[in-house]
Parts: sequence; structure tokens; C-alpha cells
Amino acid sequence: MSQLVFQATSGGSITLTGANTATAYNLTVPANNGTLLIQDSSGNLTVTNLTVTGLGQFTSTGAVTISGGTSAQRPATSVNGMIRYNTDSGGFFEGYIAGQWIPFTQGTPTTYYTITYLMIAGGGSGNVNAGGGAGGLITNSINIYPAQVYTFVIGAGGVNTSTSNGSNTTAFGLTAFGGGSSSTNGGSGGGSYGAASYGQGTPGQGNNGGNYLYQGGNIAAGGGGGAGGNGADATSGQSGAGGIGLVSAITGTSTYYAGGGGGGAWIAGGVTYAAAASGGNGGGGGGGASTTGGNATSNTGGGGGGGAQINYGSNYGGSGGSGVVILSIPTASYTGTVTGSPTVTTSGSFKIVKFTVSGSYTA
Repeated sequence: MSQLVFQATSGGSITLTGANTATAYNLTVPANNGTLLIQDSSGNLTVTNLTVTGLGQFTSTGAVTISGGTSAQRPATSVNGMIRYNTDSGGFFEGYIAGQWIPFTQGTPTTYYTITYLMIAGGGSGNVNAGGGAGGLITNSINIYPAQVYTFVIGAGGVNTSTSNGSNTTAFGLTAFGGGSSSTNGGSGGGSYGAASYGQGTPGQGNNGGNYLYQGGNIAAGGGGGAGGNGADATSGQSGAGGIGLVSAITGTSTYYAGGGGGGAWIAGGVTYAAAASGGNGGGGGGGASTTGGNATSNTGGGGGGGAQINYGSNYGGSGGSGVVILSIPTASYTGTVTGSPTVTTSGSFKIVKFTVSGSYTA
């Protein structure tokens, strides 16, 4: 025998009890209040999905059974805070945090090792005069766990012919945002041109673009922001330089990454009203002096340089540089199990694994 119980919010309940037959029982539940419970004769409550918006408590002296299954049966969409019992390899508990499922224990305490990573998104393209912003840059150390697969998506640079932002790079549950094009926000913001304000960078990933300067009917444009500094504002006769990139020694050699694109020239009637500016250290493209802007260096996330504007005509800006993910892994822990054909080198007691296209590493 089963029971259908309607429990009112003000207390009390209405219970319909019937034999286990095919007879249907219909109950209208008020829309404003109350809770519908399905309960068997032993007091067990069964629901398909349950959302608790307040605090949940289990007060019995027994145990709580949580969801379980193989690694292949994990939720299609995982979010931080999930826990489950994994039935693979003899069984172990695991939780989802920072883009990965982490084992709690597997008979004995789970081991892990620490790596350092550098991830950079694609840089934004330059526009007519304005420099593109560098792709967002994130670097840190993280603990990774044996047998876990870590995937990386490498963002492309913005294309000069479409004046576009760079694409995002993702790794370890984090997203580095693509660099902004002319006056647009991004990992680092694009420089400004004309009436538009400069683009803003993402805190912790990059910086703002530079402002334009209107001078006697002609415009000097701002430089794109870089991971290490803002794009320069234009001054009289000079477009702004691209913002400096950020130095990392993850490969064993100190190198600049994610520099902003420089602003391009403005030339009318044979007179140069605004000279082209250089791109920021870290792969930023230089502004065009009399033609298209300079392309940023591939796999640096640099912003493209602004194109020169001659007699009010237009030249394209340069394309943004593609992104990259670089891992520094202790050689003693390195498994060599990768996809995406990364470049693998050695620096001291570390393997340096450089992904220039999307791929994965199995710890």
C-alpha cells in the first residue's frame, strides 16, 4: 500500500491511502503553498530530482548513499562541488573542483604532483589606426592527479580583415579571454580610434587599451593593451604604442608574452599627422607606417598592429597572435601521454610541454 501526502505550509496534512491497484487517484495541489510528497508504507520518500535551497541535514545514525558509477558515467555537465562514488579501480570517492574530478581516496591516500602552467588566449586584430589588445594571460601552479586527463583549447588570433577579438583559451577549468580589437573589451582591451573609448582589459589577465587624440581633423590612435601594461595614449603627431607584455621564465628562459599592438599612421596630402607606433614586447604587431598593420607573433597572444590611414582611405590592421598553453612538469612525474603533438623539451629537472594547438595531457 502507498500513500499520497499533501503537507500544508501552515501544518497538518491530507493523506489519500489506497490499495495497490490500477485505479487512479487525482489530487489538485494549490499553486501558492504546500509540498507534495510521495511516501510508501514504511515512510520512505522517493523523488526524481531534488533541489534544496536552504541547509540540508541528515540526523540518523545510519549512512547516506551518494551517486555512483564509472568514470564514463560522470555527469555530462559537471560543476564545482559535486561528489560521487567512482566504481572504477576498486572504488573511490571523488569531487569536482577547478575543472577536474579529483579522487578523495583509492584504498590509500591519493598522490598528486604539482605543475606550473602558462595559458594565453588569442590576441585581437588591429583596426584602421588602432592597435589590438593582447589575449588574456593566466599563470599559476596546480596539483594534478594520476590517470586524470587534462584538456586544453587554444584560442586563435583575431583576423585582420574582420576586425575581430581573439578567441578564448581554456585549461584546468579556467578561461583566458581573447584580446579586444579596436575599442572592444577582452583579455586586454583594444586601443581607441575616432569617437570610441578604449577597450578594457580583464582584471588578472590583461590591461586597457590607449586613448585616441583628435587633432585638426586627423586622428592619432591608441595602442592595444598588453598583459604587463596599458596601451599608450596617442599624443600630438604620434599614435600610441602597444602595452608591454608579461615576462615568464616557465620554459627556463625569461620571455615576454601577450604584448599589445601599436597604433598606425595617419597621412593626408603627403603630411604625416600621426606616426606609426611599435607593438609591445611580447609579440604585439607594430602599427602600419604606410600600409597594413603588422601581424602579431604566433603563439604569443600578441595584439595586431593598427593599419595606416592615408588620405582618408583604409588599410587593414594586423592579425592577432594565436594563444598557447605551456606546462612545466617534474621530469620524474611526466607520463608522456599527450594529444595535439605538443613540443616537449627539458629545462633542468622539468619537462616543458608547449601546446600550440588544442590537445590534452594524461597525468
